[in-house]
Amino acid sequence: MEPTTQAGIRIRFFFPKCPLALRVNCRWADRLDILSAVATEDPEAFLGHPVNAFKLMKRLNTEWGELESLVLSDTSHAFISNLTIRRQHFPNDEDQSGAAKALTRLLDTYRLDTDSFSSGELPGLSQSSPRSSLSVSDCFDLGKVAYSEADYYHTELWMTQALKQLDAGGPGEDQASVAVDAVAVDAVTILDYLSFSVYQQGALEAALDFTRRLLALDPVHQRANGNLKYFEFQLAKRRPAGERGETRGERGETRGEGQSRLFCRYYDNNRHPMYVIGPVKQEDEWDRPLILRYHDIVSDTEIERVKELAKPRLRRATISNPVTGVLEPAHYRISKSAWLGAFEHPVVDRINQRIEDITGLDVSTAEELQVKLTGTFIHIKNTQKH
Repeated sequence: MEPTTQAGIRIRFFFPKCPLALRVNCRWADRLDILSAVATEDPEAFLGHPVNAFKLMKRLNTEWGELESLVLSDTSHAFISNLTIRRQHFPNDEDQSGAAKALTRLLDTYRLDTDSFSSGELPGLSQSSPRSSLSVSDCFDLGKVAYSEADYYHTELWMTQALKQLDAGGPGEDQASVAVDAVAVDAVTILDYLSFSVYQQGALEAALDFTRRLLALDPVHQRANGNLKYFEFQLAKRRPAGERGETRGERGETRGEGQSRLFCRYYDNNRHPMYVIGPVKQEDEWDRPLILRYHDIVSDTEIERVKELAKPRLRRATISNPVTGVLEPAHYRISKSAWLGAFEHPVVDRINQRIEDITGLDVSTAEELQVKLTGTFIHIKNTQKH
């Protein structure tokens, strides 16, 4: 967070020397100060909220770029060199896109609705956790990222949320907002994305409805007028209603009859001496193949120690290029990983031994303890190799 704090100071120093049109944008620095104050108070808690993380990346990438363009229009100031130096410490387009995809994955993984997600009210967060809400522009940007990946289902979700908030007047910016004054996202643009995304999912009637709403706002919209004729023609020769396909409630429903055979229990691994008195909590995640989850087997103190050991080693996940064989980053792998050996610290050795005691597996044939930073949360896993 240090570069953002220094950037606010430098911007405030620069703008009083510029024309009035630029000085007006000094409030960007004021908002950046507010963000820095909130985030630096407890960076881990602030960035642990996925909405905060996404908005911070967007501000320091997209919105900072807009401000930078404004400043660069006046090349008579040495401030420009400082501006460029600061920019190299900020997130780039790939980081922002990765954060957007991470939010969408969380939406699916925890089956959240875009309303609660947009408000920043996520399950598992304490009331004291710093939180932000997604603005109309944020929801629109999330929809655009999904659209660029030809993910029309999530394009529809985010664009629908953007339109809903726009119709309601849009949520007020939270105290950490640092958005640069920019052209507002308008209903016509959102409806244009919506009509095409639902059409790609086979929902011709919905596509037609969105197109008609668009034309009510902009009757001379060239693409919409063409789409209107095309959708009406396709609908006339298509089968009756029922072509919409899967809905959000149907997506990801994979548990069938096996779900009734899944249980939770206290487990001592055949009366293992370490767990006869204090058995662990074991949960059936799936029955075929058998997948088990163990709860509360690592203490908060141990978790913090593992994170401290891993942070200096975190590296971006890579794949092997099939042509050159060289390890290189991939856009669909945005996580960072680190590996910790049992010999490096007693807490790592203790966790490995606990895994052996509970599962009966021999971790000497497994990978070292892996710590993965997914962009919004850290989790620990131990992978058994066969």
